[in-house]
Amino acid sequence: QVQLMESGGGLVQAGGSLRLSCAASGITFSLHAMGWYRQAPGKQRELVAAAYRGGSTNYADSVKGRFTISRDYAKNTLYLQMNSLKPEDTAHYYCNAYGPETKYLDVWGQGTLVTVSS
Repeated sequence: QVQLMESGGGLVQAGGSLRLSCAASGITFSLHAMGWYRQAPGKQRELVAAAYRGGSTNYADSVKGRFTISRDYAKNTLYLQMNSLKPEDTAHYYCNAYGPETKYLDVWGQGTLVTVSS
């Protein structure tokens, strides 16, 4: 059974930093595309950053230059380093996995809340 467990959210002042973690179990980490999504109140879930099997990454325009996605293959853990946080980054952040062992269906974690105060 594929499980994703996020951690690292919290309250931070604008301009601060947080690092989110997503521990993955039940999958061969390297075979899957992994991503971070977020959903703010009243808004649709959106892609924040993705890391693909070949090592390439993709970022939403709103976070380019501020956020960095990375993987630790030894720990089966995905990270999102968030710097220069803005109040508009406030949202629930979700980890996502997609690939052969998820049967090419999206698998989601339970989410972690990031609140950025002005």
